[in-house]
Formats: sequence, structure tokens, C-alpha cells
Amino acid sequence: MTQSIIELQGVGKSFRSSDGRERPVLQQVDFTLREGEIVALLGQSGSGKSTLLRIMAGLVPADAGQVRYRGQPLHGPARAISMVFQSFALFPWLTVQQNVELGLEARGVPQAQRAARAEAAIELIGLAGFEGALPRELSGGMRQRVGIARALVTEPDVLLMDEAFSALDVLTGERLREDILQLWRSGTMPTKAMLVVSHNIEEAVMMADRVLIFASDPGRIRCQLAIQLPRPRDPDSHHVRALIDEVYALMTAGAARQASAPGEEAAAGPAPATLTDRLPAADVARMDGLLELLAEPPFDGRADLPRLAEETSLTDAELLPVAHAVAQLGLAALAGGDLQITPLGRRYVDGAHGLRQDIFGQQLLAHVPLVAHVRHSLEQEPTGELPDAPFLRLLAEQLDAQEAESVLRTAITWARHGEVFEYDYRTGVMRLPTGEETPS
Repeated sequence: MTQSIIELQGVGKSFRSSDGRERPVLQQVDFTLREGEIVALLGQSGSGKSTLLRIMAGLVPADAGQVRYRGQPLHGPARAISMVFQSFALFPWLTVQQNVELGLEARGVPQAQRAARAEAAIELIGLAGFEGALPRELSGGMRQRVGIARALVTEPDVLLMDEAFSALDVLTGERLREDILQLWRSGTMPTKAMLVVSHNIEEAVMMADRVLIFASDPGRIRCQLAIQLPRPRDPDSHHVRALIDEVYALMTAGAARQASAPGEEAAAGPAPATLTDRLPAADVARMDGLLELLAEPPFDGRADLPRLAEETSLTDAELLPVAHAVAQLGLAALAGGDLQITPLGRRYVDGAHGLRQDIFGQQLLAHVPLVAHVRHSLEQEPTGELPDAPFLRLLAEQLDAQEAESVLRTAITWARHGEVFEYDYRTGVMRLPTGEETPS
């Protein structure tokens, strides 16, 4: 068996919410990264994947469990572990050469040696001739190459990539990914292992030896899939497409099953919804468009998610929330990586605008406890009006401020479409729809 580089045992992490309560972000994470492998980590936004990477890099301490690098406890930043960020994280006033040299300068490497190693890393990543350029003079793909060169110049054992390709357009991201894999195969990279956090299922299958599926609330590894196909891999081959289908099935199955404690089997059937659940960040127009596409030929009511992604030109990060949303509202069903329209969903698609609103509102009240809670609260108010602040505070008991804001905005958008309640974006006041009276 190959030698392990990073080992996580029972790792947990919590953050304090606005009301002072501890909110678990990671729980009982067990994971080993071994020499010679690329591992991809997939999961919903806000599931704790980025926090896990920062713990592995020694940038953030774990609250529970153990983190070891090369068999030794990890305390603080590890010199042999580098990170590449989605946002490039370059200093705009420094040249390419100076940005790449930063990590070496912080370690006290002499100037001449710094310059030579930075030039070698810049050439390795395909940016020779741009050493004197400023970040603003580079394309997005070139700026990310600078970030990768800066990570590689320290000759790390481990490269952690946090959504490193997601800020780039599709073609630029694919080319950079292929270049990284070519460096990996050629042995010219100093790195012995990589962990790649991604929202892109095809990217994960094309790159990784193992794909980990991360569960949410709190974050933990739910399952993993070994990939034994040789590289380079053909994205259109039968084997790659079958693996992509399998990962889609694993991702969607996880959303529909009740979260289980570590070491226990996931309970069959949907998880019971709660007031503070995250809602899929899906707008109504995309939900309608997906259902309409699904109902028509060639799908005739059922399609696998990879095919839908191709037909809609949506990324996985865009498509999966929409699929989860229509499934949560009972307008479609997710099973085995396929999305199938339900009889109610078919009635919704065939209906006029008014009928669609009625069905949407009814399903919200039945399946989204937050919307039902707001509606009930408004009905108890003599004025039929309430500010959004109390509901935001309720969400903040379990979610961080940004997540709480996002969930409430999604609930408001859905509720307005379903005419469950109205919302004044200027004043932040929710009210019963015009013409509806509160009980006397």
C-alpha cells in the first residue's frame, strides 16, 4: 500500500453563530490522502469542504479529532502543503515574478535562489515571458496559472485546490486542468498528492483516482468511489460517461436521504424538513424551464442529469440545485441520477400561469417549513405584516449569516411566485397577499 501523507481521524469543527451557539460544520471526518493519488471532493455549497481543506493545510485548527502529516500531529501551517484558491488571491501591485516569489521570501530563501525557482515554476506552468506582467494585464486563466505556480514553487508534497477552475470559462478551465494532469503524468511536478474540491462532476471523474461525496449539516464524508481508468481519459468514452452517471446518482441520493450518525446507515426515504434547512438556490424560471424540457420529447418525462446538463448548458453547480428544488416540491423525483416528472409536475407544466402559481404555493406550504412558518406567523398578526429580521435571526441559530440571508431570500422568491406572501424589498416587510385578510 502506498504511504499516507495526510491522515484525518474523527475531525470536527464548529463555528459560533450570531446568537452565540456552536454550529457544527464538520463532524467525524475520517480521511487519508496517499502518495501518488488525486482525490476529488464533491458536495453542496456550505457543506464545509473549504473548511476541511484549511484544516488539512494547518491554516485552521480542528476542534475535535486528529490531523497528521507524515505521521506527526499537524500544528499550524504545514510547509509542505500548498493551496490554490478560486479567487486567484494575487497581489495586484506585484508582478507575476514577485507574486510567485512571495512564499519563498516568507521562508527566507535567498534572493538569487528565489528568482531561479520562481522562473522555473513560471515556465513549468506555461507563463514564460510574462514574469514582469501585472495581474490586471493577464486573462483569468493566466492569473490562475500564476496562483498554481506560486503554490508549486515551494515544492509541496500536497497540493490542495479549492474550486481552482470554477472562476474560469469552460474552455479555459478544461485546458488548465489538462495541463495540470499532463504535468502530473510527466512527473515534472514536485507534488506527490492532490486534493481537488469541485462542483464539476465531469472534472472530478476526469482528474481523480477517488471521488469523495461530502454530506452537509454537518459536513462529513458520506461515500467514496474509486476510479481506476488510466489517464488521459476520454470524456466521451462509455466508461467515463458511466462513472459520471454514477457520481450524479450518489450526489442526488445523498440529498434525498436522512442524515445518519457516523458509522450508521443512512435512513431510507426523505429527510424530515426543518425550519432552518438550507434551500436549493434555484430561481423559479429555471425550475419552470427544466420541468418543461423534461416533459417534452425526447425525454418524455424522464432524463438522466448529465444529459439534462448538456441540453440546458447548465453547470453542475447550477443544475443540481434546480433538480433538488423541483424534487423537494414534489414536481419531480430524483432516483439513480435520473430526474422524472411526477403527475403533479406534469399538471404544473400543462397548466396556465394561475394554476402554476396555485400548485407552487400549495407545495411550498406542504414541503418548505420556513415558508409555512412565515405564512402562519403573518396570519396571526392583526396587520398581516411582519419584518424579516425575526426570521433571519431564526435561521442564524443554525446557519452562518451569509447562508441565513441566502435561504431567506430563496424562500421569499419562491413564496412571492406562489402567492403565499408578499415582500417589500425596500422596507424588508413581509405581508399577506393583497385581498387576503387575517382571521378576526
